[in-house]
Amino acid sequence: MNLAQLAKEWWYRDKRQMYEGDHPNQVARIANAVWRIIASSGIAPNYVATLEVTGRKSGKVIAFPVVLALVDGQRYVVSMLGAEAQWVKNVRSADGKAVIHSGRRQPVRLEEVPVEQRPPILKNYLQRAPGGRPHIPVNKDAPLSDFEKIAGDFPVFRIVAVEGS
Repeated sequence: MNLAQLAKEWWYRDKRQMYEGDHPNQVARIANAVWRIIASSGIAPNYVATLEVTGRKSGKVIAFPVVLALVDGQRYVVSMLGAEAQWVKNVRSADGKAVIHSGRRQPVRLEEVPVEQRPPILKNYLQRAPGGRPHIPVNKDAPLSDFEKIAGDFPVFRIVAVEGS
């Protein structure tokens, strides 16, 4: 194994450890807080935002940074940690009600995408989100057929603007 391969393996192992047990550790929480500020400000690229959802147990608004996939003019959020991620459970419990914050707050409804429609969205997500690559076991440049094999393991939600917002 050459030095570049060793560095890549270290990077991915370190990133996976930041979310062991599907929860961010202290380093991940600090990084998320910084990125949440940047994403909410609107100075980040248009595919970086803050997602706000209401906690199903606490009832408190939970905000965290997300990278949006953009496919055919639609925006999507992807759970790099799979269906057991707390935000996914919160979105499902809230019937999709959420807020996207990127320069301005936009109330949205998150609609879960059927598994068979996820592969191109997952591929787009991995091409935009280096932080998601250690968690999704497909190379960002792999053919769609590779994404079809894992699509059921990673929830994807279409972002739909709420009327009147």
